[in-house]
Amino acid sequence: MKLLQTLILLLAVLSSGCSSSAKSESTGEYIDSAAITAKVKSELIQNKEVSALDVSVETYKGVVLLSGFVKSEKERELAEKLARKIKGVKKVKNELNLR
Repeated sequence: MKLLQTLILLLAVLSSGCSSSAKSESTGEYIDSAAITAKVKSELIQNKEVSALDVSVETYKGVVLLSGFVKSEKERELAEKLARKIKGVKKVKNELNLR
């Protein structure tokens, strides 16, 4: 299980390095954003009450954007709560939609 989590975390960090942003971040901010994104995604994956495969996570300068689909308002709120507890998160924009 630890190996799977590590691989998912690594994949999230590497794939976030492939995207470009219209806004500019310093190298340090970009690395921080990628780390926050990976940590949030990892929290969502570890929590069995959130369907993490249907949730997209993006971070820019400490602001986390959650988008995608969830099955209930409870799941929507839980995803936001999990994102907020990550160190470095300044704000969470919750754009998750109920399916």
